[in-house]
Amino acid sequence: MALAGDGKPLYKDKNIPIEQRVEDLLGRMTLEEKVWQMQNKPNSNIDEVEKTFDGRSFGTTHEMGKSAQECADILYKTQQYMLNNTRLGIPLLTAAEGIQGILQNQCTLFPHAIAQGSTFNPALIQRMAEAAGDEARVIGIRQVLSPVLDIARELRWGRVEETFGEDPYLIAEMGIGFVRGYQNKGIACMPKHFVAHGTPVGGLNCAHVSGGERELWSLYLYPFQRVIQETKPLSVMSAYSAYDGVATAGSSYYMTDILRGKLGFDGYVYSDWGSVERLKSFHYAVETPEEAAQMSVEAGVDLNVDWTYERLPELVKNQKMDIKYIDQAVRRILTVKFRLGLFDDPFGEPEKVKSVVRNAEKVALAKEIADESAILLKNENNILPLNLNKYKKIAVVGPNSNQTVFGDYSWTGSDTKEGVTLYQGLKNVIGKKAVITQADGCDWWSRNASDIKKAVELVKQSDIAIVAVGTRSTYLGRGPDKSTAGEGFDLSSLDLPGRQQDLLKAIKATGKPMIVVLIAGKPMVMTWVKENADAILTQWYGGEQQGNSMADILVGNVNPSGKLNVSFPRSTGNTPCFYNYLPTDREQQFDSGGSYEEPRGHYIFEKPYALWNFGYGLSYTDFRFSNCVLNDSIFSQFGTIKVSVEVENTGKRDGKEVIQLYVKDKISSVATPVHQLKAFKKEFIKAGEKVKVELEVSVSVLALYNARMDKVVEPGEFEIQIGNSSDNILFRKTITINSSASQIL
Repeated sequence: MALAGDGKPLYKDKNIPIEQRVEDLLGRMTLEEKVWQMQNKPNSNIDEVEKTFDGRSFGTTHEMGKSAQECADILYKTQQYMLNNTRLGIPLLTAAEGIQGILQNQCTLFPHAIAQGSTFNPALIQRMAEAAGDEARVIGIRQVLSPVLDIARELRWGRVEETFGEDPYLIAEMGIGFVRGYQNKGIACMPKHFVAHGTPVGGLNCAHVSGGERELWSLYLYPFQRVIQETKPLSVMSAYSAYDGVATAGSSYYMTDILRGKLGFDGYVYSDWGSVERLKSFHYAVETPEEAAQMSVEAGVDLNVDWTYERLPELVKNQKMDIKYIDQAVRRILTVKFRLGLFDDPFGEPEKVKSVVRNAEKVALAKEIADESAILLKNENNILPLNLNKYKKIAVVGPNSNQTVFGDYSWTGSDTKEGVTLYQGLKNVIGKKAVITQADGCDWWSRNASDIKKAVELVKQSDIAIVAVGTRSTYLGRGPDKSTAGEGFDLSSLDLPGRQQDLLKAIKATGKPMIVVLIAGKPMVMTWVKENADAILTQWYGGEQQGNSMADILVGNVNPSGKLNVSFPRSTGNTPCFYNYLPTDREQQFDSGGSYEEPRGHYIFEKPYALWNFGYGLSYTDFRFSNCVLNDSIFSQFGTIKVSVEVENTGKRDGKEVIQLYVKDKISSVATPVHQLKAFKKEFIKAGEKVKVELEVSVSVLALYNARMDKVVEPGEFEIQIGNSSDNILFRKTITINSSASQIL
């Protein structure tokens, strides 16, 4: 074996190129040592490190049940053990969930992914990921199992809350900011779930996703392609579902040909929990666990979280599997460990946990993200912000009025007291300016209506009612109780669960003004609420400062600026309701939908369009768009479309507006959406001031996959649309792409 100048093995010399270090180490490993690197070994007890690892070094480890300080101590001791008590001294790649902050008790609880998406502010989410990365680094965590790049097109699916929304361009932009933030702190990210996991049949988690090649490339692969090309993540997580009947975790077409060959991914692939074993027990693609393991490794899944890879040595020894697949996987895993610098310094800084984790600066950032994520959907007669000279008695009711709700993959339990509830936030912000009372009225899931009367009496004695309804979810790994959203908790109906609608109707009957606050992990059916509430404010799971954020918005200390990243349905049957549909899928020339008063065709009792559309969101001020100018009207394939528009704040409050650019392909050889988001920018504009906003779109992003599945920008006319919502387009400009653009990209 080759040695460095100081007599040490080459792989221990940090001055040697990584590729040489990897090959040197790989050549020293036994078959069993290689296979250990292809597995995850959790450890939760600082006193059982030796018992748990028994002289073996594994690919990854995690601890997701203890405090930040306890985890830091465990990981520090574990890495010491790896370096000093294993034959080759290979460090572990330490992992944790990190979708809304690090999944260790007492870490900062940032807003969930769906709330991150509604900020329409990738730079803000990059700051969040950097802050969470600081926490991860001192704890000793060097990899987060995030972000989720799935697309929220099936609202019954419980994991909508883990996504950035329904639009692939928005998802890509938010995902890029997220990954860059963590990577800036030396933390590897793991985009997931590869691929096409987010639209399961029937909305049931794990169910297969239907679709063809064009939908795969145009929709599901787009966020992964952008994130991989622009951030070069070190790992990707496979999905445990199937696309078009093929289990992705066992498919070399998806995991190698596309992921590595077409998208250029050069890290390692980590299996979702159970995805390998499920090739046998769930997809029935193979007969034995050994076959499942072999199928997955040969497909390109390098590291497995379930037990089936334990069978790999026997497959090699019995000459049923070529060891080249083992070497290929281990080479990828070791390369990531070297690229992260783990062989030279794998340790966290346990002594800094107290000062870094959940400090005041990070809690303030959690509040800032919550502030920007909230979406004002209705504000009849400008009832908001609340006039505290008029409303001296405020009733705060509803099952989510005095309960913090963080969503799945947060470290809290089902009935946590962490964070600030809406009721607490209003008391914090309003103080003695008004009398605030509270009652749940009903729970969030059951048919029990016995407490509605109590809430109604409270409202009758008050000047105004603030009613907080919605869903609840928590981390699947911590025994969720009565969840109505989250991983594995899918809904057959999108009506408000339990008796929440009855509570709203009873409060409406009192005649008192009613403000509805939806705290949820997904859009719900709010048709009656839209017609009857005086104001509606949506806050996707807003993290630990959710209550303070909601209160500040309700009283006007914060001007809401969030935009819908997921469209709202009129009814459960009105799904899917995403904005970027194909013209054939909703637009009918012979009618515009019926009603209960006058049934008509398509749908008989309602219009086949969203209740509130993607990109929508009100403000406490008004914005006026003017002077929209394009740099040209004729472009080639390699051109850049530049649009400028002036945006003026014509109201009396400072505020933020999201300027949105959509593109419509007027005539195309294959069906394309009615329009698609291709650029956006969030701008802070002071009252009375005007700013010039510039947006750029490369002509290449106008490409489609034609009938032969060639990616081309077809010549012809495209409409450039500028607005502040997908259904509020203020300017339309037509451009022409000349014939030279028909080349295959």
